[in-house]
Amino acid sequence: MTPQTRPLDGITVISLEHAIAAPFCTRQLADLGARVIKVERPGVGDFARAYDQRVDGMASHFVWVNRSKESLTLDLKQPAALAVLKQLLETADVLVQNLAPGAAARMGLGFDELSKTLPKLIVCDISGYGDNGPYRDKKAYDLLIQSEAGFLSVTGTPDEPSKAGNSVADIAAGMYAYSSILAALLQRGKTGRGSHIDVSMLESLAEWMGYPMYYAYGGATPPPRSAASHATIYPYGPFAAGDGGTVMLGLQNEREWVVFCKLVLQQPGLATDARFDSNARRNEHRDALKAIILTAFAGMSTAEVTARLDEAQIANARMNSMAELWAHPQLKARERWRQVASPVGDIPALLPPGRINSFDYRMDPIPAVGQHTRAILQELGQGDDAIAALQQTDAI
Repeated sequence: MTPQTRPLDGITVISLEHAIAAPFCTRQLADLGARVIKVERPGVGDFARAYDQRVDGMASHFVWVNRSKESLTLDLKQPAALAVLKQLLETADVLVQNLAPGAAARMGLGFDELSKTLPKLIVCDISGYGDNGPYRDKKAYDLLIQSEAGFLSVTGTPDEPSKAGNSVADIAAGMYAYSSILAALLQRGKTGRGSHIDVSMLESLAEWMGYPMYYAYGGATPPPRSAASHATIYPYGPFAAGDGGTVMLGLQNEREWVVFCKLVLQQPGLATDARFDSNARRNEHRDALKAIILTAFAGMSTAEVTARLDEAQIANARMNSMAELWAHPQLKARERWRQVASPVGDIPALLPPGRINSFDYRMDPIPAVGQHTRAILQELGQGDDAIAALQQTDAI
């Protein structure tokens, strides 16, 4: 294998996608070399293109999850456009869709129908709640799934629940769709047949809720909302330094607690204080311990606190802003940034996580709406007259 050979070279993915979950899934397939053809509405495209204009006029969500794709515009309510899509599927390995519940099946794009003539096709449906059950037809947005999955019940302050600062339910569903498609491609290599993948946002985020669910096993009290601190381990969270900065630190065991008291707080006797001599007791008396830590840190700058923590080999981190993340020295040192082309010029983009020495990730342009429509139709054998006819009826 040469660096130019990627794992999914030669794999074609057709995606009826919008927003985050499906586009994040397919962008990662494109990262590995798959050809991803994104089907969009003529004229306006994926509605996520209009979420904001923060990236030189382009939407931040869209820029993040849509590089390395081809944009094909089709009005699938028109029979001629639907016929083009079905012809395109004859050349495809994977169909991904996160349309409204039941919409794909009504167009004859469900797995049961497609597999009759395309037995090798992998069909991945992404929805809020899955393709059966009493919630099947409910609308599902990220915040709503965060609520249904119990995420909000353990996130925030004691007084007020908080959503995550990014789209965790969409991201979870996109990740499980991505890994499921990879598994289905491996399975097809063994059996020669495609698969139906049914990924729900609820089930994806519920999997991520495994720890708090088991913590509350058998009707036990669930983890309390504890802002940026750990719900059950203490001290583990943000602490203010004397210069107004914030240090995030975390202790995992009793050995670290003893070292923390001796080297960081410089109060070795505190380690055997009956209120604090186990994690359970530290957690029980966290308000008293927090006051002691803040008093000790008040006489030090953020850099001084961090230096003591590093000397004691206590895990710690800065609470970075977005600007600081853009400029993070570790990302720079590991050369994680690349430039990708877009309709408004080159923009920076992070390489996918995971450095692999056997191939280079694909980092190709972000497409304009319908940028590849004519070229794709020509590949399918459509001549100028046929393409003009489709344009005349706004089918493309």
